[in-house]
Amino acid sequence: MGNLYLMTTIVNRKDAKKYIEIFNKNNLHVMYLTLGMGTASNEILDYMGLDGSEKAVAFSVIDERFWEKIKKQMEKDLKIDAPGGGISFTISLSSIGGKHTLEFLLEDQNYQKEAETTLKNTKHELIVVIAEQGYTDLIMDAARGAGAYGGTVIHAKGTGMELAEKFMGVSFAVEKEMIFIVTKTEQKNNIMKAIMKDAGIDSKAKSITFSLPVTDTAGLRLVED
Repeated sequence: MGNLYLMTTIVNRKDAKKYIEIFNKNNLHVMYLTLGMGTASNEILDYMGLDGSEKAVAFSVIDERFWEKIKKQMEKDLKIDAPGGGISFTISLSSIGGKHTLEFLLEDQNYQKEAETTLKNTKHELIVVIAEQGYTDLIMDAARGAGAYGGTVIHAKGTGMELAEKFMGVSFAVEKEMIFIVTKTEQKNNIMKAIMKDAGIDSKAKSITFSLPVTDTAGLRLVED
């Protein structure tokens, strides 16, 4: 069985449809899409052959076996590695909040859960919560009650929501909020459990959550002190 990654793909907005088609052909149906804007200076853009156009950002949870296959297709068919093509990268996941969440995120990837993984000497983790719109306060109240300091929210659009009933027995709205919470590693499990308990799949928020190891931080010291 392969490792699990959060795959992040950033491409020009006009090219997003072609990437989504590649992902869907490889049974990667569940994605969370948001919009971005390039920020590099004109000199850097010219040097790298890029432009400052609007970007599409896609987040997906993926098995490493599927990543190798999709990576080759992005390079061969979509020329992602050409100047101005875009970027796609993966970050190892350390845990996922519940069996049903795992099945939903990895629909059709035939993944079998292995033991939770961690990076040695990692002091912090990034908890990612994906929920229906309008329930950030409910989620953050649960997280703070378990020791979280705060979070950052971005708006996203979910795809593959029609597959949710197969695993969850509930319907999902397309419009989503993604909440990012950086926390101490030893507090991660309690925070995720609190979110799943108070704002999980069975609640109005219908949250799913997973975590990523953070190798280093800047700016958390005063908050923690």
